[in-house]
Amino acid sequence: MFGKVYLTGAGPGDPKLITIRGLETIREADVIIYDRLIAEDLLKEARADAELLYVGKASGHHTLKQEAINALIADRAMRGLTVTRLKGGDPFVFGRGGEEALHLVELGIEFEVVPGISSSIAAPAYAGIPVTHRTLAASFAVITGHESAEKERASVDWSWAAGAETLVILMGLSALPQIVERLMAHGKPGETPIALIHSGTRKAQQVVVSTLAAVTNDPEAKALKSPVAIVVGPVVHMRDQLAWRKVEAAIG
Repeated sequence: MFGKVYLTGAGPGDPKLITIRGLETIREADVIIYDRLIAEDLLKEARADAELLYVGKASGHHTLKQEAINALIADRAMRGLTVTRLKGGDPFVFGRGGEEALHLVELGIEFEVVPGISSSIAAPAYAGIPVTHRTLAASFAVITGHESAEKERASVDWSWAAGAETLVILMGLSALPQIVERLMAHGKPGETPIALIHSGTRKAQQVVVSTLAAVTNDPEAKALKSPVAIVVGPVVHMRDQLAWRKVEAAIG
């Protein structure tokens, strides 16, 4: 008999923000296949005899291609093992969890999706920025700044993105100049506030606030490294009053 696979969201970074169900899947697993940025404290919750396999991806460097990760998950499950595929944030939000689930369906392998808190809402919250507010933003949009190179054309509608009351961009730091250019070309004013949140919810969290017109020349923004969540819109100004996390890492 095949084993079961858990596609588990580990949350945005702070290990305390994983769900109870997510923690259960770590403790039950025979095998944990985990991504970059998974907190060490979560891996310590694994059984002593569990197999831990790192398959993390950083910009420009992938430990394994996605097809190989799919095959690895399936291989362990087909041995009758319980597999937890541990992914940052939520497995179905820019996490390729859908691709992995489809592969399991094709092979007849049972799986369960365990949602996680996405950094698209958690990182702004830890920076004192609500993505919606009754008088400032009744909606928000989330896009990736790093689309698959396999796509024939970009799927982000920048006219739509520029019109979002609050726009959250994940994995967009390396493309920040192009993102700013596209938003302003589609009508977003240069004075629109923008926040760059590095390592949101983690001890290393850093926040830079600027404007669309100025951010690419901001020395503090230039000093930031991935991972960074980007927030664009008037809600960024609420950080002035709501920055509840007083201690953040120095920039530079």
